[in-house]
Order: sequence, then C-alpha cells, then structure tokens
Amino acid sequence: EVYDKDRFSHDDGMGDAEIDINPFMEAVKMRIAGSEDNVVYRTILPAPNNCLATESCIRCVDGKIVQDIILRLRNVECGELELQLVWQPLQRARRR
Repeated sequence: EVYDKDRFSHDDGMGDAEIDINPFMEAVKMRIAGSEDNVVYRTILPAPNNCLATESCIRCVDGKIVQDIILRLRNVECGELELQLVWQPLQRARRR
C-alpha cells in the first residue's frame, strides 16, 4: 500500500501493488552474484497477474543482484511506483 505524507492531516492512500520476489530469490539461491556485470539473468514481463508497468530484469551489478521494478498502482486513477531490489552478500570477518 502506498500513502502520501501529510504534515498536518492524515496520510492519504495513493493505491496499492504487489510484487512476486520469487524470481529474485531464485537468482540469489543460484548465486549469480559475482557473475559478469550487467548480464541479464531473467526478464519478467508485464502480465494481467502482476502489477509491472514495464519489463523487469534481474542482473548482477558490482557483485550484487539487482532488480529494477516499475509497478502500476491499483485502486487509483493512475500512478506508478519505482523501486530497486538489491541483494548484497555480507562480508565475512577474517579471523586472525
């Protein structure tokens, strides 16, 4: 759910959207992090069963798994939400 931020009154609902993070988590499990940069692992297309406004690609960038997403908001006249999912592996502390 997306809301605006009002200083002196209640925040107003701006719409809602859903995302399926399963394709992103599949990329994490396959450990594509560290693969060649900007190689597309998977492309998810807009469809009636998702809120994607444009195609969304999962790729490796600087050792991180990245997915840029533009969602079309539902239950509102119009509106889109842009977000980016990033999976960054944690650095393990070296033992001395």
